[in-house]
Amino acid sequence: MFHYSTVVVVTDILANLVTFIAPLWIAVIFGVVVGWAWKPKWAIDPNNYDWKNTFFKIRVPWITHSDLQNQPDYSTTSTTTTSSGSCENEKGLKCIVNEHDLQNLCKLVEEKDGGPAWIQMMDRSTPTMRYQAWRRDLESGPPQYRSRTVFEDASPELVRDFFWDDEYRLRWDDMIVHASTIQECEVTGTMIVHWVRKFPFFCSDREYIIGRRIWDAERAYYCVTKGVPCSSVPRHSKPKRVDLYYSSYCVRAVKSRKDDQLTACEVLLFHYEDMGIPWEVAKLGVRQGMWGAVKKFDPGLRIYKNERDSGAPLSRCANNAKINTKVSADYVRSLEDSTSNILEMENQDSSDKPTGKSIPKLLVIGGAIALACTLDQGLVTKAVLFGIARRFGKFGRRL
Repeated sequence: MFHYSTVVVVTDILANLVTFIAPLWIAVIFGVVVGWAWKPKWAIDPNNYDWKNTFFKIRVPWITHSDLQNQPDYSTTSTTTTSSGSCENEKGLKCIVNEHDLQNLCKLVEEKDGGPAWIQMMDRSTPTMRYQAWRRDLESGPPQYRSRTVFEDASPELVRDFFWDDEYRLRWDDMIVHASTIQECEVTGTMIVHWVRKFPFFCSDREYIIGRRIWDAERAYYCVTKGVPCSSVPRHSKPKRVDLYYSSYCVRAVKSRKDDQLTACEVLLFHYEDMGIPWEVAKLGVRQGMWGAVKKFDPGLRIYKNERDSGAPLSRCANNAKINTKVSADYVRSLEDSTSNILEMENQDSSDKPTGKSIPKLLVIGGAIALACTLDQGLVTKAVLFGIARRFGKFGRRL
């Protein structure tokens, strides 16, 4: 009797899985057939197709970055600066990244923004660098990340220029395939830049229009970079534009772990963006690839320092990093105090909530919920997993 019931339950589970998987395979086969039957012009005759007029309308899978650089009207670090000397442009750039952004960054640096607590994700180090990372999830919006990087034997000015220098970033950050300056202000140093970041093969590349500006608070540099609108750069289907983007940081001197002197440099970074993919998938990708990206900082910084020491000329972006707004440390502290807004977190009493009597069943269904939310946000996947969990729960009670 027990053997028969086991066979029945296993058969039902397999039937549910086949019912779910079969339509997916049918859809894949149908897509392949339609794709071969209806070929676009560039797939039929790629050698004679006019790539110049349609390059940014499609993404050609076999074109590499080196081929891209040979295309007409494309440059990796071009500067298409408008008349930044005019009063109108300077006023507009000043409004794009303003004092409110500085206040917000100051609150984040001192952890006075009133948001939820940060959960530590990572603590890794090399002989000349230490990296710590935290994450938090808000009720709405993408996950937010906070990191602290400490570079030994590095000045705040060197690290500031290193992260601001788009031309040099293309040499150590292999995710950036295009960087150009759209507009800049010679008074405040405010810039609008255009980035294209490379994503894995199953995602299209992402495009960013970033406004950025630096405040100098007695050698503590508050660097604000965020997504901004820009009508002069039209949208295309590929690369996909990321509108919600925030990646700001504070660069300042700290004591070295070697001699307890102010010869090390700390970078406190706060980052979030909506890349257009499920947030659970994005969190998994960040968790898996974070250290692989971060460990490139230190070698890149050391080479950058050696080139600077040898008298290499500064790039335009590095020169722009020296044009910033001077403020006092007292002014920054006043911003932290005047804008702090601690949220009152409501403590919900869970003592009145009923607890399930069947702990194994609760664990099974809870595991199915977690798996469903991790794999997909669709109702079909959840329904299948819930159905399988219920059958395992019934099978467990029989045992």
